[in-house]
Amino acid sequence: MSRPAGGPGPAFLGKIVARAEAPAALARLQQPVVFTNGVFDVLHRGHVTYLAQARALGGSLVVALNTDGSARRLGKGPERPLNNEHDRAAMLAALESVSLVTWFDEDTPVQLLGELRPALYVKGGDYDMDKLAETALVRSWGGRALAIPFVSGYSTTSLVERIRRPAPEACAPKQ
Repeated sequence: MSRPAGGPGPAFLGKIVARAEAPAALARLQQPVVFTNGVFDVLHRGHVTYLAQARALGGSLVVALNTDGSARRLGKGPERPLNNEHDRAAMLAALESVSLVTWFDEDTPVQLLGELRPALYVKGGDYDMDKLAETALVRSWGGRALAIPFVSGYSTTSLVERIRRPAPEACAPKQ
């Protein structure tokens, strides 16, 4: 991702790399590399807790974002993602726990995982790791795959629903 015109921009933008540049950028990261992926549409406490826990498992954390097209195919709703892929990448790159951000346009990150070959693949506890093709792939080169306990009570979908619900006082008849 290029930095905004008119100045160098924040340093964290340097953590965002095009997919073609990701293997070389990953080679410069502290090992072992932890890899995770997702939409990360509207960041919330569940996301940042999960990312910090993932980062603590290795020397660096790579986050692969679903592109806007890939995110739409997940069926989260016609208006999703709310934030475009470049804005989502910037939000993630600004986090201390995140070392590198890139994208994938496929429905799953299997091809990107094969290109990057991280030591550890991590997902949230709402995933059954043994059912994911990503797990089998990572294990094929001796890597590990694990689920981090899900932080209950936080989801972008429920947050969006709550934002769209009228406040109780707005529904009360005026006197």
